Parts: sequence; structure tokens; C-alpha cells
Amino acid sequence: MSEARLKSVQCSSPAGLHRMAYKEWGDPANPRVLVCVHGVTRVADDFDALAASLSDRYRVVCPDVAGRGRSERLRDPADYAVPQYVADMVTLIARVTQDSAKDGAEDGADGDAGVHWFGTSMGGLVGMILASFADSPVRRLVLNDIGPVLDPAALARIGEYIGQDLRFASYEAGAAYVREVSGAFGPHSDAEWDKLARDVLVRLPDGQWTRHYDPRLAAPFAALTPQRARADEARLWQAFDAIRCPTLLVRGALSDLLSRATAEEMTRRGPRPRLVEIPGVGHAPTFVQPEQIAIARAFLTG
Repeated sequence: MSEARLKSVQCSSPAGLHRMAYKEWGDPANPRVLVCVHGVTRVADDFDALAASLSDRYRVVCPDVAGRGRSERLRDPADYAVPQYVADMVTLIARVTQDSAKDGAEDGADGDAGVHWFGTSMGGLVGMILASFADSPVRRLVLNDIGPVLDPAALARIGEYIGQDLRFASYEAGAAYVREVSGAFGPHSDAEWDKLARDVLVRLPDGQWTRHYDPRLAAPFAALTPQRARADEARLWQAFDAIRCPTLLVRGALSDLLSRATAEEMTRRGPRPRLVEIPGVGHAPTFVQPEQIAIARAFLTG
């Protein structure tokens, strides 16, 4: 099993430059690149199990999206939005494919050469937009519990959760909170819950613990109006309909963010993805367990 390497790339926003950190697994010259992007308050470490499992086949790249984990925060909180994240990922892909460009050209007969994408929630929205572009580098796409229609109540719940600048007296108190608010992830072992908590908790200089992201991520949620939501939905459907690469849609059977009706509509449009539902799980499947990892491996390498 390969070890992860910690790296970073410099990206730009309208307000200036910022550093985006990422973890990389597997052969750095491998022309088969799998980019895994997390949900709105999560981090690159979420994909440790998936990346380790797939590093025999791919060079796996898992970024901390701006404002999360090891990455720098944006100067203007209004830039915490999908267009900025898409721009950052274009920069990341240019960086990670540069070293293997020669090998990739030589390996052009391999149907897996190029960029494959695994996106959970927000990471799926970023992948959806990127895959919709003409000449997109994305060859295969996994959308994990996300689609063009986002339930308003679920968005309100997420926005409220994000904006709370919580402090915990101990790691144990923080871990208990993460486990409580993440119940929709479905059944996990105590060790898995501990990993999910440690990934997103950071200790402050005063000894308290907090969640490892910029609380200003909530700003775009607070600014969302019904009119803006309808316009965003129309643009997302337009992007989805433009996707031409093979696509897998994963839905937690109890998800409150991706409805069953939306998932079924997605199977009839755009890339006509195969739909897999995971029972007993809401938003969103974590892909830390072998049976879920096997779903991703079968699609990505099949």
C-alpha cells in the first residue's frame, strides 16, 4: 500500500492568490489520475481508504478545497462558490498532469488514461461543471449523492450547521458532536467514527478544539434567494445535460439532499448515469467501507 504525499498548488481568486493543499497517492508518473473532492465541510483525508485502495491503478489526488483543512482561506467569503472551486481544480489538474503528460501520450491506448473524478456532494457539483465543458479532461465521473436539484430544507440545514463557530473543551467532546451531526453517514465502527472526527477537528492554541474550516463558508448560503436557487438549478441541469463521459450516480437511500425523483430524472438525461442506491445511508455515503469502495472500483476501472 502506497503512502500519501502532501503537496500544494497556488491558485487565484478575484481577491488574490491562495494555496490549495492536496494529498497524492500512487505512482506520480501514472497517466491515470483520479481526483477525489470532498463535501462542503469535509477534507481530503475523507478519501484515505478509497485512495489507498485505488492507488494500485491510479495516481489519486485529493485536495482540501479552499477554506478547509490544510488549504488557505479565501480573502473574500463571497468566493466560496462552485465557480471558484472549478477554477482551482483546473489549476490542480494542470499541475498534476504536467509531470505525467509524456507518459500519458505514450499510454493513449489505455481507456483509463486521463482524469477520472469522484465527487461527494459539493465535490460532485464541481465535477459536474468541469465534466460539462467542451474538451473536458474528465473521462469518467462519479457523483456521490448530488444532482442539479438541491432540496431547500437540506440546504438551510447545511447553511446553519456551517456557520456555527463552535469550540469544544476536549477532542472527545468535538468527536461526539461530529458523530451526532453526521448520523446520516450511516452505520460505522467506533474506529471509523474516530477517523471521521479526527479528519475535521483541529486543536487551537488555547487547547480547545474546533472544526477545521473557515466559518465564513456560510456566507453564500445566507445570500441565497429563491430566485438565485432557481437560476442555479437551471444552470446545473444545463451542465448535467452537456456531460458525455460515463457517469455513476450514487445515492444514499435516505438522502435528504438528492431525492429519489431527481436521481431517476438524472438517469434519463445527459450522460444517463447508472444509479446505485446504498441502503441505510443518508447524505452522504462515506466510501470508507470495503463494500462501498468496491462500487467505485468496479465503475472506475471497469
